[in-house]
Amino acid sequence: MQVLISGRHMEMTEALQDYVKNKVERVSKYLENIKEADVTLSVEKYRHSAEVTIKANGITINGEEETDDMYCSIDRVMDKIERQVKKYKEKIRHKSRQQSKEKNLAQDVFITEDREEAKNVKIIKTKKLGIQYMSLDEAIKQMEVLGEDCFIFTNIASDSLSVIYRRKDDKLVLLEPEFQ
Repeated sequence: MQVLISGRHMEMTEALQDYVKNKVERVSKYLENIKEADVTLSVEKYRHSAEVTIKANGITINGEEETDDMYCSIDRVMDKIERQVKKYKEKIRHKSRQQSKEKNLAQDVFITEDREEAKNVKIIKTKKLGIQYMSLDEAIKQMEVLGEDCFIFTNIASDSLSVIYRRKDDKLVLLEPEFQ
């Protein structure tokens, strides 16, 4: 990780630089692959401000704080950065859990094949549908809004055409293609 520290209207001491580097390195335990941390410290009259920009994994996290003490400003801005990083990590973790749930639901698919019943079925109506990209939860909500027992969509998680339908016992079944 590259830490760039610059000061405006102030003299950068070795102790201050070490303090900033230690605080920035503390964030690396929450966020891997930090490419660059840019820290700008400035003093204007009695206002001591610290501005931090961290770039990692394609995201940029910014924070700025201003107090009457430089060390306090650094502490506050780094606390703010840590909160943002934790929030980002929780968002990723939640998204991962949701995809895992969708995958588990897809594994609970039941397909029945009754060839004799299929011979007696005749098509009485043809419907043209606009297929949309959406998550499983969105598809279920859309199916309920439309009042249908069946819904076709392109699943974002698997990037394939999927069908969800409601069985007679009110349980939902997800059909996804498996290419062999």
